[in-house]
Order: sequence, then structure tokens, then C-alpha cells
Amino acid sequence: MVKNYLHPDLLHLISLTRVPLVGPIHARTLLQHFGSAEAVFTSSISVLEKIEGIGKIRARSIKSFRDFNASEKEIAFLQRYGVRAISFRDPEYPQRLLLAYDAPVLLFYKGNANLNAARVISIVGTRRNSEYGKQITEKIIQDLVPYDVMIISGLAFGIDAIAHKSALKQGLSTVAVLAHGLASLYPPEHGQLSKQMLGQGGLITEYISHVKADKHHFPVRNRIVAGISDCTLVMETAVKGGSMITADLANGYHKEVFAFPGRTTDFKSAGCNWLIRNNQATLLENALDLVKGMGWEERKEAREKIQGDLFINLTEVEQRIMDLLKEREQMHIDVINATTGFPNSRNAGALLELEMRDLICSMPGRIYRLKA
Repeated sequence: MVKNYLHPDLLHLISLTRVPLVGPIHARTLLQHFGSAEAVFTSSISVLEKIEGIGKIRARSIKSFRDFNASEKEIAFLQRYGVRAISFRDPEYPQRLLLAYDAPVLLFYKGNANLNAARVISIVGTRRNSEYGKQITEKIIQDLVPYDVMIISGLAFGIDAIAHKSALKQGLSTVAVLAHGLASLYPPEHGQLSKQMLGQGGLITEYISHVKADKHHFPVRNRIVAGISDCTLVMETAVKGGSMITADLANGYHKEVFAFPGRTTDFKSAGCNWLIRNNQATLLENALDLVKGMGWEERKEAREKIQGDLFINLTEVEQRIMDLLKEREQMHIDVINATTGFPNSRNAGALLELEMRDLICSMPGRIYRLKA
């Protein structure tokens, strides 16, 4: 029997994502207000329309929704194929993605990779790569092996596929963000690649199983690619295309963007050169530039320092939080509360004390990390 990964509110969560005119931002607003998706559907129109951003039209759309049978069929699909449905409140939800204001409230994930790995990078680029693009992608992934990074991309032809294959070859976890549901695969030529990734990474999407790949889904999908990682690497791209959209989204989420330069006469590097020239990306020549740019060496030194004398006078709760942050580097407050085993009030006091002692720092979105 397939392991049960199902959320108790899942029927209504899936249904909420399918209500016309209710997008991720509205859904999160509603869930934060009512506490559960079921409560959203059982509320009256008069109550719903008073919620900021909802209004009469969306309230009526919610109350007129009746297709719960399709949501039940989706749950059956998840159970049959061992797909995890991850709510934005679940500890397994990629915490970096919560910093994106339009992050999905529900993700569907099949795989074995930790979506909150210590270091996660997104790699994007043209579908029609040159040999140069292939070489620099393979080289940087090879050189990042000592840092145990997880590689995110979109399973497309070109740079995406090269990134996934290189990660598999080097023994790194790699996850593809799909622009369709998990009942199909696009492009179908990457069926074997996707199977390999399920054993060393995974596939993730916000779309329910039967949704097919559509040209309008890819730009929407790119916000997850940009938001789920620490930074985005643009390997090779023209001045227009999905990679440039992803870079723009990453900048909008205040994530680091790096780009490999190319010759001024090379059309396939024109986008990278534009990003660098307009201060939309940091010039990247090798893996060391990325490591320094992300401060990974400094964080390692800080963790080693913390493991010393600073740990002697920590309380049991403080020690537990520090151990968690050493393991994951950064965590959302909800994940900390769900993981420590201590009451939320004690966690809050410990977090404050650790901040006062300059051992950790708080980031936007109620995320905490070790102080480098």
C-alpha cells in the first residue's frame, strides 16, 4: 500500500486552487483568515466578500463551486502513485518559496529529495544551447559537488536537461519544476530522465494531475523555479525567453542572480550579457565566484565557530534550534515550531535570546538562519 501523505484538509485545498478567479495570493489570504480551506467553503458570501481582495465576484465564485468529485479523483491519483500534496503550512514545503508573495498554497511532489536542502540553486538557459553552454553548465555543476548543492531546473530541452543530467552524473539531487500535472510529461522525450530523477531528486508542480502543458503555464511555472532556490544561474540565453523571465522574477523576490558572459557577437549569450550590463545579474566565471557570492565559505566558518565555546551556555531549546539551523541553514518559524518538540512560547523565547546573542538572524517572511 502506498504511504499516506495526505493533508486532512486536502479535498478542500485542492478545490480552492480550482475555483475560478481565485489565484495563489487570494487563496493564501483566505487560508490565513479562516484557518482552513473547508472553512472558506462553509463561510457565507457576506463574510467572504468582506475579506480584503476577495469582493463579491470572487465570493460568489467560491460559493458556486460544486466540482468536489474531481478533487476526490485527484486524491485517488495521489494515493495510487505516491504523490505528496504539500500545503504551504507543511514543514516539507520549500521554505525559500514562502518568500515569494505569489507562491502556490499547494504543491504536488514525487521524489526523495529534501526540498529544504542546505544549498539550492536554479539553473536556466536556452532550449537550443551551444557547445559553450553545455560545457559551462557541466563544469560548474562538477565544481559545486563539494558544496552538496541541489539543482533545480525545468526539464526542458537544452540547458535544463543538461543541468539535470549533470547533477545525476555527479551524484547531486536534482528537481524539475513542471508546467503541467503529474499524469503526463513534457517533453515526452525526457521520460527516462524523469524516472532517474525520481531516485535522486524529484518532480514538482502546482498543477493537478490531468492538466496538460500549455504555453501560458511556463512563465507561471518559472516563479517557482526562481523562488524555490537560493539563487538563479543563467547559463546561456537570448534577450527574450523563459530564462529572462525567471531572472526577472528572481530579482523581484530579492534572490541572487548570476549569469555567464558570452561573446558580444553570440546571439545565445545576448541575454546573459544584457543582465550583467544592466546590473540584473552578477558576472559568473566559475563555481568559486558563486561560492563567494553566496557566502557559503563564510557560513561554514561561522558554523564551526558556533560549534565551539558558544554552545556551552545554550539552553536545551536553544541547542535544539541551533542544531536545526546547522542542518538546514534557514527555517521558517512554523517549521521550527513543528520540529523542535517544545512549546511555541519556549521556541519564541529561545529565538529572541539567540538573536540577542548574535548567533542567528531573522529574515523577511519569518525565516531564521545562522548568522555568518
